[in-house]
Order: sequence, then C-alpha cells, then structure tokens
Amino acid sequence: MPKLTIDGMEIEVEPGTSVLQACERLGIEIPRFCYHDRLSVPANCRMCLVEMERSPKPIASCAMPCGDNMVIHTDTELVHKARKGVMEFLLINHPLDCPICDQGGECDLQDQAMAYGFDHSRYKENKRAVAEKNLGPLIKTFMTRCIHCTRCVRFAEEIAGMPEMGATGRGEHTEIGTYVQHAIQSEMSGNMIDICPVGALTSKPYQYHARPWELRKTETIDVLDAVGSNIRVDSRGSEVLRVLPRLHEDVNEEWISDRTRFAYDGLRYRRLDRPYVRKDGKLAQASWDEAFQAIADKLAGVKGDRIAAIAGDQCDAESMLLLKELMAALGSPNIDCRQDGAKIGYGPRGSYIFNSGIAGIEQADAILIVGANPRWEATLVNARIRKRWWAGGLKVGVIGPNVDLTYRTDYLGAGTQTLREVADGSHAFAQVLKDAANPMIIVGMGALARPDGAGVLALARQVAETYGMVRAAAGDDPGWNGFNVLHTAAARVGGLDLGFLPAKGGRDVPGILAGADAGEIEVVWLQAADEIDTDALAKPFVIYQGHHGDRGAAVADVVLPGAAYTEKSATYVNTEGRVQLARFASFPLGEAREDWKILRAVSEKLGKTLPYNSLAEVRRRLIETNPVFGEIDLQAPGEWGAFGDDKVALGDQPFESPVVNFYKVDPITRASVTMAKCTDEILAAHDKERTGTDG
Repeated sequence: MPKLTIDGMEIEVEPGTSVLQACERLGIEIPRFCYHDRLSVPANCRMCLVEMERSPKPIASCAMPCGDNMVIHTDTELVHKARKGVMEFLLINHPLDCPICDQGGECDLQDQAMAYGFDHSRYKENKRAVAEKNLGPLIKTFMTRCIHCTRCVRFAEEIAGMPEMGATGRGEHTEIGTYVQHAIQSEMSGNMIDICPVGALTSKPYQYHARPWELRKTETIDVLDAVGSNIRVDSRGSEVLRVLPRLHEDVNEEWISDRTRFAYDGLRYRRLDRPYVRKDGKLAQASWDEAFQAIADKLAGVKGDRIAAIAGDQCDAESMLLLKELMAALGSPNIDCRQDGAKIGYGPRGSYIFNSGIAGIEQADAILIVGANPRWEATLVNARIRKRWWAGGLKVGVIGPNVDLTYRTDYLGAGTQTLREVADGSHAFAQVLKDAANPMIIVGMGALARPDGAGVLALARQVAETYGMVRAAAGDDPGWNGFNVLHTAAARVGGLDLGFLPAKGGRDVPGILAGADAGEIEVVWLQAADEIDTDALAKPFVIYQGHHGDRGAAVADVVLPGAAYTEKSATYVNTEGRVQLARFASFPLGEAREDWKILRAVSEKLGKTLPYNSLAEVRRRLIETNPVFGEIDLQAPGEWGAFGDDKVALGDQPFESPVVNFYKVDPITRASVTMAKCTDEILAAHDKERTGTDG
C-alpha cells in the first residue's frame, strides 16, 4: 500500500485513495466544490489545490491518487495563493445577493470565500446574467449563481439514474440545465438542492420562509414509506418548515426521496385538532369527556367478538401495543395491522423482513424482484440497487410491473406462472440465480397483498431455498440471507413484531369489513387506518383515531385527534427489521394528543385501565412483548423456517404495484399542496412519456 507524507505526517493508504481523502484521514481540511464522496471526480473547480514536491505546479488533490513516497504540503504560501486565485475566479460572475439567498448561512461558497478568499477583487467588469430554468415544482433555480461544479449533473446521472441535467455552451457561456425544459422526472431530485454548494438550486416550497438559524432542528425518522429514512425536521414554533436527510450509511446514506422531503406541508392542512362526535348525522365538536362517554356508552354490553380494530400504515409501536391490549381487555380477537390484506406475519421473523438489510444489496450479484416497483414503493432501496448495478456485475430480473427502475433489468413475466418456472428451473433466469454467489429475491406487496398471497410467499421461499439464497455461516463464509420482503407501510413490521394480528377465531381486515357490512361487527376502531374500503363501514359504530380528516374520519362516529409523526416520540420498525426512535419536532395541534395517551385515557373510562403512566413504562412493555424492541438501530436476518401455504391455488392475474401515485400514498401526502403540484406536473409528464400520448 502507498505510504506518503502530508504536512510532515506519514500515512499509509489503500491503493486508489486520493490525496484529498488521505488528507481528511489526518484531519486536514481541504476546500472543495466539485468533489463529493459519492460522485465521480471531475476535478473542475480546482479549489482543492495542494503542493506536491517535484511537481512544477499545484495539483488537484481530489483527482490525484496517492503514490509511494509522495510529499504533500497543504499549508504553504503557494497553496494559499493558488486557492485565493481560484476563489477570485469563481467570484468574477457570482452575484452579491447573499441577503436574499435561501442558501445564506449554510452556503459552501460563502464559508470558503470567508476562509480562503481575498477581501477584494481585481475584476471590475459587469457580471453575467443567466436565465432561470424551470425544473418543476420542487427546485427553484438561480442559475446566475451557478459555478459549474456539475454536482447536480453527476447526481442525476449516477445516483438518480435520470440523466436529464447537462451543460451547454462553453467557457463563460456555459449553462447547466435540462436540454429540453421540463420538470425533472426523478423521485430523488431534491437531493440536488443539498449537494449544490451555492444557491443555484434551492427548495421552491421553502423559498423565503425562514433562515436556518431561526429553526429548531430535530433528528427523527421518516414514516412516509417503510425504509425508515433518517431525517432532520426543521421547525419554527408549531410549524414544520423543512425536512432534510440525516446520514445513515446502512439505511438511506445521505439521500431521501422527494416525498419524504417535500410532503411536510401536508401537516398543515386537513388536520384534526379537537374531538368530534356524530350527532344527527353530522360530526360536531366535542370535549374529550364527551367523546370518551360516547365510546363507553356504545361499548356497554357489546360482546367482544363484535368489536374490531385496524391499525394504519403510520402507527407507532407504542400505540399499537396499547390498542392490542385494550382489544384483549374487551374480549375482541378481531385486530389486524395489514390494511392491504397482505398474507404475511404467521411465520418466523425472517418471513416478513428485508433480511439482507438495505446495505446488503451491495453484496448481491443477482436479484429477482417479484411484485414490486421499488422506485415508487421504496425509493432509497431502488437507489441502492442502482448503486450496486452501477458498480457492475449485477443482473436483475423482474416479475410483475414492467417499469423503468433506472437500471437495466430483464423482464421475465407478469405473474405466478413465471415465478413457478423460476422455482422449478425451467426459466432461463434460474441459471443466473444458480451461478450467483449471493443471489437475492425481493418480494413486494403486489405479490403478497392478494387472495393467493400465502401461496406466492411459499413459492418465493422455495426459490430462496432452491438457489442458496439462505445459508448459515460456515468457515470463511459469513453466511447470507437474500430473502427480502419489501414493505410499503412504516407500521407494518412493528405491528407484526407485536403480533397485531387476528387471535384464534378472529377476523383479518377483509373479514372485519365483510362482517361490518353484514352487521356482524358492531364497533370498529380505526387507528389512522385510511387505506381501506370505508364504504363497508356504513353500519357499525366507527371510532377514528388519527391526525388528518381523511377517509377514516369521514365515516367515523367519534373522532379522536392524534399526533402526526413529527409531533410525538415513538418507535418504528423499518422494512429490514431495524428498530428506530422518532422524536417530536413540535407539539400536537390544538387538543390533539399522543396516541398512546389517548388509548390509556379511554381504557380508564371503559373500566379496563391499562397499567402505563409514562412512555418509559410503555417501552418497557414493548421489550417484554418482543425483545427486538430493545435492540435500537440494529439489523440482523430473522429466524428461518417454514412459512407460506403451498396448498393455496395460485391465480393467473399479473402482479400489480400497490403504489399508483408516488406523490399521494397516505393522508399527509394527500393533504400536501406540493405533492398535488407534483402529481399535476411531474406525474402527468411521466404518464405522457410512458404512453406516448398527449392525454
């Protein structure tokens, strides 16, 4: 390995390590604009110049690989002069509009100009002006500020897989933008705002709303999909003004999806901020006591088997635990957390989690995707697959929706017949799986949330066992579990870990809805459950506990206002089985309360008092129920065993993705004005491109 000397300190690095990376390992700060850890190296800003002995001029440290016996100096007069000269060039045309720039206060150019630049400029010529580009409803452009670092161009090409950005013109006339002006067709476009080192790309919804030093910053977890992206919520008072990614190498790296980033304005609209009770056919405002009394009056004398509860896709583990225990106290076996009717949860934990982990995708060399569109269902999982494909040596086969996943795939077929052929080895892709060292299967809800889902699950297990996707550690082999279930609901794995499933003789979601429609279920408790057929709930007494006036609240007889995910400290388990803690960024609106507190108060009113008076007590009970809740931020494959039902007759209908609109998947995104604009501008253009029509 090369050994070199930097500022008098010796360091040994791996072959291919750049001088800039070696400097950082020694704690030496090297300024840069174009260089980014996760992007290719263009070496076009020259801000990272350092002095190398025996070199006639300074070198670009980001592009120079370390060599044996190199001697590098980063703090000499030559280096200082070179950096000041580069900064002077960069500022020739840069506008002096820092007071109105949204990047002000967290701008790389601002910071580095202060640290490495002159206090004056020798260039007195007029500055250039560049026309703004329309990149859609999410990104606001001020291209006069652009310094041509090309980070956005490389991100779109390498990470997002949508090479829509590029440079036109030469020299001073170079401009960055889309070749044909249109909204960017990527679910990760907002990350270009983060990596832009100047104010050329800023957030359009956030524009002119606040300065960074005005905001309260809270590290928490996203729940708009099942990835569990680590995020930072910036709020002022009770209002969320911005959502940014937080670094977590094993989950989302430093990226988040546009839905995670921009749907926060949905937290302002259609909110439930006080209890309601239906009187004379209309919901009327009520006090908490009136709402609890209405529930108690209705439940009095109702048998347990005529009561049911459904947990929604964004419920936290604490509230599901208390709802489960409340239903058990009332004698009800009819509980379910699978709004979509997915046929999972009855086998070992390995049958319903993403066993390899999201980071484990980088070890796979063959992937079979069954009944999923990861680009819309779990954008960061899809980005990780693209990252592995971009590195080379990965083959991806798809059974189900035939869509552009931003990487090359082999479309194998639409439904169960193709999966059977892969399982019995008669399909050509079976040889790819057989030859792979670490084969992987990703099974989505499009394959499992159907009447024959248990049969599909059993067939997927057969594929995994046939092609060595699950093997124990032995000798130098660390083992491998490539059987992965891709969830779309943030609450799903936590609910399954808690056993929020029908007890013996109980009804699942389809059974609850059928029983409600037939008059066999008298009371239905919806805990933020909006993705169900609410038309079937016309007869029973419906209690809705949630944070938005969506489908569930519309049919409710009693509405209990709960807290949204940014307004409570809660526990969530992502698709890979990783337990993560969310923290509240602001207090619930109006009279709304945290969900576990509501359930505790209701239980007391019903004479079934639950023994919890603090969040700590609830979390201790979570760990007693399932020890995985005590293993915070740890991911490991689940237990393996028999699961699924190979006796179920498989249908011949094609697998369909449950996500038909990436921008509207839950009450929060449906209430978001920004997501509505994305649907109108981006999704409409996407559909037009896909169908080749104007309508």
